[in-house]
Amino acid sequence: MIPVKESTKGITLAVKVQPRAQKNAVAGVVGEALKLALTAPPVEGRANEAVVEFVAELFRIPRSSVTIASGLSSRNKVIRLTGVSRPAVEQRLMAILREL
Repeated sequence: MIPVKESTKGITLAVKVQPRAQKNAVAGVVGEALKLALTAPPVEGRANEAVVEFVAELFRIPRSSVTIASGLSSRNKVIRLTGVSRPAVEQRLMAILREL
């Protein structure tokens, strides 16, 4: 299971991004991170925008509720979700991982 941490700023979880993939998808788990395959290239922040958009769709929350807390220039990122509870995030994450 991927660690989901809660703080006063929101819920955080780790992701590893694979840019320039054939399609946007959850590609599995790498260590303690959710691996995301995204079609966007890692230039001019396009991959970061794709991460925010994809994670928002994945957890069914508005894009404004998703931010990259750390790792803007790295494939390893920490994503912060706001406006959603930790149990809801964990439940959705379990459902996503079951589909793999």
